[in-house]
Amino acid sequence: MTSTQIVAPAGLKDVVVADTTTGDVRGREGFYHFRQYPAVELARTRSFEDVCHLMLEGTLPTPAQSAALRERLAAAAVLPPELLRLLPDVARSGPDRASLSRLRTAVSHLGALDGFAPTYGAPAEQVRADVLRLVATVPVLQAAIHRLRAGLDPLPARPELGAAGSWLWMLGGEEPGERERRAITAYLTSTVDHGFSASTFAARVVTSAGSDVASAICAAIGTFAGPLHGGAPDRALDALDEIGSADRAREWVREKVAAGERIMGFGHAVYRTMDPRAALLREIAVGMGGPLVDLAVRVEEEVVSALAELKPGRELHTNVEYYAGVVMELCGIPREMFTPTFATARVVGWGAHVIEQTQSPKIFRPSARYVGPEAPAPLPS
Repeated sequence: MTSTQIVAPAGLKDVVVADTTTGDVRGREGFYHFRQYPAVELARTRSFEDVCHLMLEGTLPTPAQSAALRERLAAAAVLPPELLRLLPDVARSGPDRASLSRLRTAVSHLGALDGFAPTYGAPAEQVRADVLRLVATVPVLQAAIHRLRAGLDPLPARPELGAAGSWLWMLGGEEPGERERRAITAYLTSTVDHGFSASTFAARVVTSAGSDVASAICAAIGTFAGPLHGGAPDRALDALDEIGSADRAREWVREKVAAGERIMGFGHAVYRTMDPRAALLREIAVGMGGPLVDLAVRVEEEVVSALAELKPGRELHTNVEYYAGVVMELCGIPREMFTPTFATARVVGWGAHVIEQTQSPKIFRPSARYVGPEAPAPLPS
């Protein structure tokens, strides 16, 4: 190792690698924000499109700007005929819960068909247009692939229903009620960004090389698909099904901890309090009510208590995936589409970071510390 190298902690924990104006997560406080505004308050009071404008343009929109963005997203949501012909083959590939792998394939093909150019040297407006193209098309692609896999015809977007209403319509073919629209709007809006997550970093690394927006989003999708990142809401609800009743929760946690397994829906890399997104979604779930919610609330209390007993000092509280799964189940979203719903929102945050990264002239190029056999070694005869 040369004297100029810095050995970073595993996972780059607490290492600052970039400046950002998109927002931040203050884990010890249980608080996060988009730009300068509290994210949870935005989720309670603003539309998904308004928050999209905030993240991509830097300001909350006026009513006229919000309407203009809706029109622009509606126009950008139309898929090219060549991609529509490919989607049935994409839909038939892989297991049911490989939805993000199928999305990654579709986004890559869309980028090629649209001729997405490198971001290096590209006008800022072109980069924004490419980001908006993917913000608009990702939900359309995901819903189309899901329906084709089920043997159903894809449905067009319904922008007049809002982002959440259109998403629910494209998945299920029925116009959702106001309660469901409001619940999914809050979920989508609260999850558009969350600091410098692994998928966000992946998108910025690709962009730092000057590559195109579609390539950056494909890298983010591939990272997000991991069960340690975005691929957890369905697993959290699977765990709730496995527990079955609140009186079995402590025994179930002990079995999992003894086996060295993770408890999906609990614990977070940053938060040392309850995830504020989980608090928001628990409030929404309780407002919707029903046996699933009653079970979820009682199991949550038991699991948090058991984790505090089994792993003292670890601060393993409820995270967003736990109640996200409950809310999506209540709104009729198929379980294999839980993580894709998450991705429908997060593409906005990835896009905001892509736009920001284009302003930096530096490529990400860290070093690795070689720990193998001493070199040079003679070649074997």
